[in-house]
Amino acid sequence: MLKTSSETRKYRVEMNDKILNSGFRDFKKFFALDNKAYINGVLPAKTKELMGLSTSMVLRCNDCIFYHIDRSIQEGATKEELLETFNVALIVGGSIVIPHLRHAFDVMEEIFNESNSDKI
Repeated sequence: MLKTSSETRKYRVEMNDKILNSGFRDFKKFFALDNKAYINGVLPAKTKELMGLSTSMVLRCNDCIFYHIDRSIQEGATKEELLETFNVALIVGGSIVIPHLRHAFDVMEEIFNESNSDKI
């Protein structure tokens, strides 16, 4: 059974805290570098998150797919932008991406439904 968006976010925060507070400094260095890669620069943060999403789908990382869909939507990505991003991943990665495309659709729908229910 898939975790809900809120459960996934909670788990991610809890585990990242454990990792970052482990005392191993190189983890903090990597996390900082990763975070810096996705902030606004010449490319907007939304574009970078969509790039991360496409790459995550090709690499077949469902946790990463969730994260980048969540962040892309937070940065203002529309359903149409996500669908085009999914398509790029499918074209680049081929049919092996299809199970992750299913996962991405599920995540996208849940997060958009969640954000719409907040506005009601």
